[in-house]
Amino acid sequence: MKQRPLPSVDVSELGAPAERTRCAPLPTRLGVTEPRPEEPLAVVVAGPAGAGRRELLAGLLEVAPGMLDVPAGSCLLVNHAKVPTRAAYVPGYRQPHSYGADPLAAGPALARPPRRVELSLPDPLLRHFSVLDTPDTGSLGVAGDQVLLDAVGRAGALLFVISADQAFTAAELHLLAEVARARVEVFFAVTPGAAGWAAPAAGPTATEDPGASVASAGRAGPRAADRRVDPAEVSLAAHRAALLSAVPGLASARWYPVRQADHSALRRALVGWAADEGLRRASAHPPEPPGVHHRVAVLPGLDPGDLTDRLDHQARSCAQRIRQHLALELANIHLRVVQEIVFGVGCAGLPQLLDREMEALSLLATAQCDEAVRSIVDDLAARVFGAPLAEGVRRRITHAVRWGLADQPAGRELDRVLLVTSTAGVAGLSGTGATDALAGFPGAARDEALPPIGVALSGGCWQHWRVPGNDDPNSARSWSQRALREVELELSREVSRRFEVIRLSLGAVLTDAVDHGILLA
Repeated sequence: MKQRPLPSVDVSELGAPAERTRCAPLPTRLGVTEPRPEEPLAVVVAGPAGAGRRELLAGLLEVAPGMLDVPAGSCLLVNHAKVPTRAAYVPGYRQPHSYGADPLAAGPALARPPRRVELSLPDPLLRHFSVLDTPDTGSLGVAGDQVLLDAVGRAGALLFVISADQAFTAAELHLLAEVARARVEVFFAVTPGAAGWAAPAAGPTATEDPGASVASAGRAGPRAADRRVDPAEVSLAAHRAALLSAVPGLASARWYPVRQADHSALRRALVGWAADEGLRRASAHPPEPPGVHHRVAVLPGLDPGDLTDRLDHQARSCAQRIRQHLALELANIHLRVVQEIVFGVGCAGLPQLLDREMEALSLLATAQCDEAVRSIVDDLAARVFGAPLAEGVRRRITHAVRWGLADQPAGRELDRVLLVTSTAGVAGLSGTGATDALAGFPGAARDEALPPIGVALSGGCWQHWRVPGNDDPNSARSWSQRALREVELELSREVSRRFEVIRLSLGAVLTDAVDHGILLA
């Protein structure tokens, strides 16, 4: 009998009321968050295929467009360096691969496409911010949108590129509506289409006549109708009106028509944003937060036994809730994968689809574990030292907990990657380089108690589904169900192991503090 996948469930309703009071609400989906002060400034570039995004970036960075070529589905991160370099970060490897300017020459050496390609250039523009070019919006899907939103939230700015003869799709409008809810800067660049600046026959979206701005100009005065109309401005106004009719929250976004090789206005706007945003983040992130060097005394009358019991209960409760969240998320992933196998990308597109789902799942699982550990630390530390905790005190506890993980055999095994194999199994690969290869946008160094959770498809999966004979949808559905089941089991064990070592390490830190009367970290 075939197993039926679980239906989509609102995971916010999971857990008994008593459990919810002992574990803070966990994020149930990825989205745009407030940029953290320590994150590096970056501009995430997105847009549909055929919008001239690569040519626009080549003009901004003053390089040949071929230098920006990456395999389909990979991200391109452009940083500043004195010497130009290019490297590919491939899941399943601990070290990056040298990646030449010609992607066809480098392709056969890679068992699977990289999650990201890093290009370092001596361009002065990159001194102000990095540039992250993402896959075409039409190929992202649900998981790709979540990964993109996470990157935009950490970077701080989005540059959306669309051509004059293209229209915003429903998926793109939904994506931009999510961006509009966060504190990030949004820029739009409109490029000429195949027929120049002429809008599509049906208009950008059936919201406003592209010539409305011209008509309003004619009503402005008797001499306005005689003015020469700029087709680029007309196209830009039409796209902006179409967007704002669906996403009014982006009314403050800035728009720029891209005329040939002149990118000066867009370049000045991006540099100006980076200067303002850099100053804001620096002022919100002092070199040493309060409480880093202060003596922190323990509240009198604490019972170490009660503290240990509370820690045990919270660790078990949070681990159980996260396992339930991930199980339901994997059930939803299975539904989307089966739908795409039958009606969408088919067997050949299965590896890229599932790998992107695993990337989003990894980010979600990491965010849930981080939030749960922070809630446990805040609750127990407040009972030991008093509330509210200063940021410096919280960091001292977190660093002490992280040091304690290294003393436990299970803690030393947490820094690893889970790789889905061609036989629908899951293999492990340890090492910091292995986890670094999984990030499409690495961002700042982590300052959390636990290392990130990482799941990806091995190169063998990509090679298996590229074979022409392996194009049976029924086999693909069966394989994906087994693979996702193995991922669920392995993630469940991983989450349990993480909260067990947190229980031991945090318990040792707080017990030592109670015994000595002060925080020793």
